[in-house]
Amino acid sequence: MTRTLPFMAMLVFAAIALVLWQATGRAFYLYNFGYIGLAIGLGMWLYMKLPRRQRYIGRRVAQFLVGSYMLLFLGVIARENMQIEGFFLYALSGYFAGSVIHYLVAKIFGPLLFGRGWCGWSCWTAMVLDLLPFRKPKPQQGHSHWGNLRYAHFALSLGLVAFLWWGKGYRIQEQSAAELTWLLAGNAAYYASGIGLAFLLRQNRAFCQYLCPIPTLQKLPARLSLLKVAGLAERCRGCGACNRACPMALDVRSFAQRGQRVLSTECIFCLECIDACPYDALTVTCQVELPTPRPGSQPAVKTQERGASPRAPSSP
Repeated sequence: MTRTLPFMAMLVFAAIALVLWQATGRAFYLYNFGYIGLAIGLGMWLYMKLPRRQRYIGRRVAQFLVGSYMLLFLGVIARENMQIEGFFLYALSGYFAGSVIHYLVAKIFGPLLFGRGWCGWSCWTAMVLDLLPFRKPKPQQGHSHWGNLRYAHFALSLGLVAFLWWGKGYRIQEQSAAELTWLLAGNAAYYASGIGLAFLLRQNRAFCQYLCPIPTLQKLPARLSLLKVAGLAERCRGCGACNRACPMALDVRSFAQRGQRVLSTECIFCLECIDACPYDALTVTCQVELPTPRPGSQPAVKTQERGASPRAPSSP
């Protein structure tokens, strides 16, 4: 399955480009989503071709090609408010373009296919945070409740938009200095808090794990994602290399030892765990996932990675 990811990415975004072009008559969508699909496809192709220890470079290439395009071209040059508040405001305005389409594709419906792959391969905030020196975080003790901060952040953003829309009569001013100011101020706050949290907790992705409001939209569809990292229990030796490599500090090993897919909605599909495993006990599978499997149970439907050794049936 991993070998087909570059072509799947290009095909999916090409289909989105064609549908939006036919629906709106705007050829811009052919360029926009065609470019994004090619950028992610190139990054995944490099991931496949580079030596194991250098595969992360492919993901970084995709991050910078997509992230800088969306932040600098769509955001700064085209003056599109790509922040979550911009999405709320554009949606309230009935403006089906720019920020709304981005959120629908990358953060609401897209996760049904690729989970939180946006966070791993395209986010312009994470493309900077991943350059920090804390690539392999240790599991954080006593910080589990910090994850509630993202919901508070989401509620504050939504509340601010509601106050401005109904209380102050604020309306979107397309491609204006106001939207550009909102974009720049919002991103400056994200970068400052993200870098600060990374150094405080010694974890590059602490902002993603605790404070970013975007997973509030992504987590439900990501739980049902077709594409997920999966463990091959017969190959897992429990060495913990996957856990040490995970930028989100997930317990990937527990899923691998049970032969399960990684069901955590904190997974950003970065594939770092696959690269780190010395026994090839992790792979990528595509299947329909039941919404509420029992803890520790095997998935109801399983796929076999091409070339993988079949798992022996368990004793009754």
